[in-house]
Amino acid sequence: MEILRAENLVKIYQDNGVPVHAVRGINLSIKKGDYIVIAGPSGSGKTTLLNLLGALDRPTNGKVYFQNEDITTKSKSELSKFRLNNLGFIFQAYNLIPVLTALENIEFSMMLKGIPEKEREEKALALMEELGIKELAHKRPNEMSGGQQQRVAVVRAIVNNPAIVLADEPTANLDSKTAQHLLELMQRMNKEKNITFVFSSHDKQVIEQAERLLILKDGMIVNEE
Repeated sequence: MEILRAENLVKIYQDNGVPVHAVRGINLSIKKGDYIVIAGPSGSGKTTLLNLLGALDRPTNGKVYFQNEDITTKSKSELSKFRLNNLGFIFQAYNLIPVLTALENIEFSMMLKGIPEKEREEKALALMEELGIKELAHKRPNEMSGGQQQRVAVVRAIVNNPAIVLADEPTANLDSKTAQHLLELMQRMNKEKNITFVFSSHDKQVIEQAERLLILKDGMIVNEE
């Protein structure tokens, strides 16, 4: 079942008055349960494409459809609500809130959705235990290693059962062993919970585990494997 579709996506930035074509006419269909890696050299448009698919940025031209609904016409507030209810994000820099504990970081999106405190805590702790990081519950980001922070970020991304998780270079700051553990965790979530994952990465470990591999060059998909 198709859940996300990009049609003729174009993104042009202005760099000191000079147009930069970051994404050039991309067409892409993402199905429920896909495990996709978007690979390519730095500057190929990976992060820009991910941001367009995740409604973090608007295309210059083209459309993005979520379950056949055009999301490119939505207002900022509508897009915020859309992201909260349908998407999970994992960033290279973890993006955990420094003053909150791991548990509070994971609970944050549930709080925004109005889920009662007791239910939030129970759900977050259950998922943390399932994924082997319950002992981090009351630690703040500065008390955790990079790998621990990224695992907390993964739990935060999936706790609301999103339709799609978008992961931008999620292993970039991790050693190979920690990265492998993280990838195994996300593969498990993909298989057991049928969560759709879309990565941008040039990490060989990530690329080797792709079920669909899209190669980007100069803002265009030049190959799919």
